[in-house]
Amino acid sequence: MKRIAAVIIVFVTFLLFNCQKEEKSAFLITKNSVGKLDQTSLVRDLELIYADDSIVKDTLILNLANRSKKVRVFEKGGKLLLTLTPSSDSIPTIENVRIHDPRFITEQGVGTLSTFKDIKEKHTIKKILTSTNNILVILKDSKVYFTIDKAELPSSLRYSSSVNIEAVQIPDKAKTKYMMVAWD
Repeated sequence: MKRIAAVIIVFVTFLLFNCQKEEKSAFLITKNSVGKLDQTSLVRDLELIYADDSIVKDTLILNLANRSKKVRVFEKGGKLLLTLTPSSDSIPTIENVRIHDPRFITEQGVGTLSTFKDIKEKHTIKKILTSTNNILVILKDSKVYFTIDKAELPSSLRYSSSVNIEAVQIPDKAKTKYMMVAWD
């Protein structure tokens, strides 16, 4: 009887460990993947990849051809997970991924709820680009980049798009506005 109980306990522990491992990998961002999606995934296969979730496509007629502009992936409960931008190739793959769900994190543990301090401590920053309302933090050796609203910056840096902003000028507590993955 004790052996049967021990076998059942080991079996249940094994199942729980594997379920947790699958859950983590379903939300892990690596160099070539975002959860279940990888760099070579085709747009036509999204329904299979996200069979347990909902896919919503925006359509727009361009050059007399009906092409999907954005694809949104929702969890069964209706929570938005990802927004995908297909490439314009004859067999479209995913060009850009916008991460909405905070469960998606890089291998170093950085996600949409991370601050600039988390980003610079766990990743190497390649470049910081300035736009009118935001700054882009581009990582070295990664396809991930972060957008930070200029409202998070000191007032002397908020209102100019021509000023080059350095990492030391960005407050550690600056929050991430968007987290994106660019697969060119």
